[in-house]
Amino acid sequence: MALDKNGFKRKSYSDLVDSMSAKAKEKFGADANTSERSVLGIIIRIMAWFFSLLWQDTEDVYHSAYRKTAEGVQLDMLLPYAGITRNLEDFAYGQIEIIGTPNHFIESGFLTSTNNDIFFETLYDLTLDSEGKGTVEIVALDIGSIGNVGANTITQIVNTNADIISVNNPLRTNGGSEYETDPEARERADITVEGMGSATTAAIRTNLLKISSIRAAKVIENYKDVVDQYGTPPRSIQAFVLGGSDEEIAKAIHEKKAGGIQPYGTTYVDVTDLSGDVKQIGFTRANEVNIFIKVRATTNTSFTFDGVNQIKTALIRYVGGTDANNNAYSGLNMGDDVVVARLNAITFSVDGIEDVKVEVSKDGVNYDDSNVVIALQEVAQTHFKDIEVILHV
Repeated sequence: MALDKNGFKRKSYSDLVDSMSAKAKEKFGADANTSERSVLGIIIRIMAWFFSLLWQDTEDVYHSAYRKTAEGVQLDMLLPYAGITRNLEDFAYGQIEIIGTPNHFIESGFLTSTNNDIFFETLYDLTLDSEGKGTVEIVALDIGSIGNVGANTITQIVNTNADIISVNNPLRTNGGSEYETDPEARERADITVEGMGSATTAAIRTNLLKISSIRAAKVIENYKDVVDQYGTPPRSIQAFVLGGSDEEIAKAIHEKKAGGIQPYGTTYVDVTDLSGDVKQIGFTRANEVNIFIKVRATTNTSFTFDGVNQIKTALIRYVGGTDANNNAYSGLNMGDDVVVARLNAITFSVDGIEDVKVEVSKDGVNYDDSNVVIALQEVAQTHFKDIEVILHV
């Protein structure tokens, strides 16, 4: 039987050829010719090939019923059982300041861009004030994290206008995100299931991680009568969060915290509860530990022209951070150490790598092959520009 207490075992093409040949000899006699050049053997192999495809489909159907093995649309159908849906692509939003002729009217859809041609348009009409200044909301034209750009980078006026002198974004744009991959969706579903319910640190963390703009979160509780090492007062909780806006973080904590428990932190936001009372919800922004990585790799002829980019992207996906296209990856959880042995293994996953040595640094100067210890309130991050790959053929 293909399905038993040990799970599903698919028959391969060769298994089918062997079993069908044995059955043919049973029916036509032991001397029946089932070799690959005989008529009977050819018919058996043609049928076995089509049957092998059916076995593959049957195996896929079996695995599609489980979140750990389902893929694509099948995984999407299972995610609601964990209380989540897949995070889709989204546009980045922000603000720009415009300087021009006083009282000049600017229609919505006014185009601006960065020096590297990432375009944004204004969301609504704007009339400059008597000093020729105004602020307006913008949205990226291209969907995805490519629209998440740094402050003071949107400075180009796409359509020249004599009444507009300059544009600039005083703050970085955010909210742009990529389509969530299957592994990322599975990991988030596991965390969500772990935090079902309310009034627990796991439930609060789960509620925070349901927000697509939050990349990492950790919630601790201090049930002792003295302040803990992270400054958390007695009988209170403290959430460390990477990403997300202050308002959505505070709301997520308030929704799941236990009654009478103080949410402590270095940032406080007023949240109105169901009775109309205003409660101060505190949380602490996580400290990002920037990791510099140096890879010395020996390659063979299987190493492709974009192999260096593949190495960098694979390491960024594991650690967390931004790639060459400014795509952001969550990577390691808060408080997870950066283990060099795992970085070596990830580099080996790229085709054409014969040997590799990975070294890491926290300052970009002093590198070694020791693991980087990350504290509970910290999260490791790396970036495409902070990874150096040295190749030896």
